[in-house]
Amino acid sequence: MTPTLQLAFDLIARRSVTPEDDGCQQLMMERLAGAGFSNEPLRFEEVDNFWSRRGNEAPVVCFAGHTDVVPTGPEANWEHEPFLPKIVDGLLYGRGAADMKGSLAAMVVAVENFVKKHPDHKGSIAFLITSDEEGPAKNGTVKVVETLEARNEKITMCIVGEPSSTNKVGDVVKNGRRGSLGAVMKVKGIQGHVAYPHLARNPVHQAAPALAELAAEVWDNGNDFFPATSFQISNIKAGTGATNVIPGDMEVVFNFRFSTELTADILKQRTHAILDKHGLEYSIDWALSGEPFLTARGELVAASVQAIREVTGLDTELSTAGGTSDGRFIAPTGAQVLELGPVNATIHKVDEHIVAADLDTLTAIYERILELLLA
Repeated sequence: MTPTLQLAFDLIARRSVTPEDDGCQQLMMERLAGAGFSNEPLRFEEVDNFWSRRGNEAPVVCFAGHTDVVPTGPEANWEHEPFLPKIVDGLLYGRGAADMKGSLAAMVVAVENFVKKHPDHKGSIAFLITSDEEGPAKNGTVKVVETLEARNEKITMCIVGEPSSTNKVGDVVKNGRRGSLGAVMKVKGIQGHVAYPHLARNPVHQAAPALAELAAEVWDNGNDFFPATSFQISNIKAGTGATNVIPGDMEVVFNFRFSTELTADILKQRTHAILDKHGLEYSIDWALSGEPFLTARGELVAASVQAIREVTGLDTELSTAGGTSDGRFIAPTGAQVLELGPVNATIHKVDEHIVAADLDTLTAIYERILELLLA
């Protein structure tokens, strides 16, 4: 058992299902204190977070991540118990092995190794850790960032430990993410008997052409870093369940994943224009999860690409694909943000697992990035 694997075992064994932390952060803070970090626990409502820093000068290289994990579902469906980590045939099993307790262990051990070798390193190293990434994400990273911004404490570069890799550790790094704009639309009709449609107004019939136009709309063509913006309907609900009743209202849930070619406000305006053209009586509740962000080639990208090549021999791919992450809260402060973590093939699945040796590879990559930036 290497130091990284041992710490990963200790973290995975804790039932930190969102928003519970179950002592993971205390364990991390104890290890960081031993490496000369000053720890600042930050609890907002039911969510535990912490900010930890070593050094007082810029640049500030921050490791960000979350100790919470998604629910396991019926544990009887797991061949290997989710909170009893074990290595079988070279694979580390357990909830959070990939997303993202493995990354947290690699970060801590990498920093411990780096500080031993470079006790008088340049700049500062920091940790921003939450237990609210897999949940509503309202009292986690976003609140810590607000706290830091209020006192003008800036993160220069940030490595988020999300599982970014596809086949091998380091083959893909996320240097940006698409924005996510969700909506719940309610369309008003008039309920009535199906035999007397002239006495009713069917919201499904009225909304269908508008929804078809929204689905066919070319919102943009993307750019060199982002695919074209995507519109997807995720849920439609209407009717009483009876076959002879025209529904009186309809609910449609949809989502945009959008590029830097657009803003949330532009998407809203164009959506309303299409709906208004079809004469619908409707209302929409919008929910912006995050604007798109992009970290162009610079110090952090260069150091990460070089470290991955030196440790693994891989030429990493820069990507903006996938869902959202807490990087969306950090990037708007002006920080360079990258996501670099284990292979993501089994995240959120039953019997989540990764190649155990990958965590030591990830530790070496993180340590090398620090050497390139701060040694």
